[in-house]
Amino acid sequence: MGTGGGARLRLEAGGAGGSGGAGGSGQSGLIGEVVLDRPEAMNSLNTATLGELTEHFTALGADPDVRVVIVSAAGERAFCAGADLKERAAMSDAQVMAQRPAFRAAFAALLALPQPAIAAVHGFALGGGCELALSCDVIVADATAVLGLPETTVGLVPGCGGTQLLARRVGPGRAADLIFSGRRVGADEAAAIGLADRVVPAGQAREKAFELGRQIAANSPVAVRAAKRALRNGAGLTLAAALDVEDAAWRTAASSADRREGIAAFAEKRRPAWPSACGSQARSEDRSQERSGGRSGDRSEHGGSGAGV
Repeated sequence: MGTGGGARLRLEAGGAGGSGGAGGSGQSGLIGEVVLDRPEAMNSLNTATLGELTEHFTALGADPDVRVVIVSAAGERAFCAGADLKERAAMSDAQVMAQRPAFRAAFAALLALPQPAIAAVHGFALGGGCELALSCDVIVADATAVLGLPETTVGLVPGCGGTQLLARRVGPGRAADLIFSGRRVGADEAAAIGLADRVVPAGQAREKAFELGRQIAANSPVAVRAAKRALRNGAGLTLAAALDVEDAAWRTAASSADRREGIAAFAEKRRPAWPSACGSQARSEDRSQERSGGRSGDRSEHGGSGAGV
């Protein structure tokens, strides 16, 4: 049985090919893309891949040049079919439990990103694959997308945020419907219930995710990160407490040099040159052509049509 991972990391200039960027590649920073790359196993999550995901998300979160993170997948059949059940079938109960921290660490690193994260979903996104998408801020799904949390059909419970993140997106009743039944939904139904944010033609999920990413990358890094903190940290609080979280985010942006530059640029009818980005401009330009892959992974047939984690 192959044990190689299948997640690689690449960086792209945020302004590359964009139509609303804030000037050069440095001003728009970098877009980090984490690519699930086990298409022969429907991009299922084995232990090695989980370690690579943790490494990549942690590195991106610590990189001040990265403005947006996109999670995409190789191949045509699946974004991610969940846990690698072929790997798990060979495990003892003790080994299954020992693998648990690897799942927790990978998903925690994605949720902890200070930058906006966009999932570019095509084909099957089931179990842990659906939870990867749910852990992102925006889900762009193409017409081939099929999403679901089928863990109860194999004697499990969603264990990487599915019970909590799905309910926050679609409401407790719809979350219960999907989780208890284990049924799958296509792209149109996913959009109708709030599980997908944008539905695009087949084969265009990654392209459209990058279009959105470039739009975001052109905006103030200070304001975008503060807005994400407000959205994430305010969820689940009372309205009064959540408004305090928003006020803290507003004060962070309002007291920044980016706010002064943004207003000046608006008045002068020009694109803003964000002060918070200027310190990293040279680094971004130097790195905009990087294609750092991490471990490419063992691509032997490892068939992992996993239902979930």
